[in-house]
Amino acid sequence: MQSHEIDYQVYGDDLQFVEVELDPRETVIAEAGAMMYMDDGIVFETRMGDGSRPQGMMDKVLSVGKRMFTGESLFMTHFTNVSEGKRRLAFAAPYPGKIIAIDLDEARGELICQKDAFLAAALGTEISIAFNKKLGAGFFGGEGFILQRLRGDGMAFIHAGGTIVEKRLEGQKLLVDTGCLVAFENGIAYDIQRAGNLKSMLFGGEGLFLATLQGTGRVWLQSLPFSRLADRVLASAPSQGGKSSDEGSVIRGLSGLLQQ
Repeated sequence: MQSHEIDYQVYGDDLQFVEVELDPRETVIAEAGAMMYMDDGIVFETRMGDGSRPQGMMDKVLSVGKRMFTGESLFMTHFTNVSEGKRRLAFAAPYPGKIIAIDLDEARGELICQKDAFLAAALGTEISIAFNKKLGAGFFGGEGFILQRLRGDGMAFIHAGGTIVEKRLEGQKLLVDTGCLVAFENGIAYDIQRAGNLKSMLFGGEGLFLATLQGTGRVWLQSLPFSRLADRVLASAPSQGGKSSDEGSVIRGLSGLLQQ
């Protein structure tokens, strides 16, 4: 199915949203809960599947099963312009970061991305699960284990945390923290390798394994994975006494020494 052609504009800096312009009868699909606002004349419907091709009951069951495996919502929302003129709607990023607009036709028709990176796409985009064939990547990939595959020839919007950097590989190998990998084009081979020797793995603080990317194509990386942000927030959260775990720790330590 040929994807619908949609116009768009990204607004904001670190808390971005993307505004999409739909011609009459054009449709965009998005993760449930991503919509920020929409013009009158746009209707939305929650469906199983991405609508890229007709699905029988068995196809729908398999699609739901895959999305359950990734922890994503079982449904996707389809927004269609049913008016006679152009209408606009917007989708907001779920946490601080950047929204990347990628033309899948320029990405050789396929993009592999982190399971929680997908935000929205033109109708006709197929969204499925990309399992890595290598056993090491499957068991030790961490955040990079479950990847989504986007296929089509239209626009897709993905979201990532912090600052986004785009790198173009020409056959060389790139080693990346698995949480910092956002997406890569078809033509890039993905695997997991051990992070140095045993001492480095245990005490280096960089994780036990790194993602390796090699081939020809573009790779997108994020400086602040959501899991890293969440870990820092939880570590600074107030304890049962109403203070953070670090607050007053030096004073408590000194008072403890004086009492001995």
